[in-house]
Amino acid sequence: MDTDVTFRAATDADWDQIWPIFADVVRAGQSYPFSPASTETQARQLWMSDPGAKRVTYVAERAGQIVATSYIKPNHVGLMSHIANAGWMIAPEARGQGVGRRFGQWILDQAKTLGFTHMQFNAVVSTNTAAVALWQSLGFEIVGTLPDAFDHAEHGLTAVHVMYKRL
Repeated sequence: MDTDVTFRAATDADWDQIWPIFADVVRAGQSYPFSPASTETQARQLWMSDPGAKRVTYVAERAGQIVATSYIKPNHVGLMSHIANAGWMIAPEARGQGVGRRFGQWILDQAKTLGFTHMQFNAVVSTNTAAVALWQSLGFEIVGTLPDAFDHAEHGLTAVHVMYKRL
């Protein structure tokens, strides 16, 4: 496990290190619905700002380098705004080192601190077995599966899971 990683809220100055992680994950076409052709400007708007949505973006850092990024935002508005949604991206060089697990637990704690009582992931691609296993090990349940909902770059139409956890 990597214990030299620290977590904090992202700043605008972090974008230059977040962008390559975003580009790598999205261009692979295996886990996010964003267009693989997303421009840097589009990506920044998607990941860093969401006016009115109360999005908070975070980073995981090791030796001054950002190795992962995440955001928390309300999954719904109004009477369902107590349910958080989040996204995660881990740099290729940091995968398989425990960064995702530690960052995931930290983000769940942040969501509680922000006043959320539940977290819902709307579309965890079923072939992303590492993510499914991680979230299940952190207490998430698959509460629904949408067949053929994601057009996977390698597998074509693939199911996505809706995953849910009480915080």
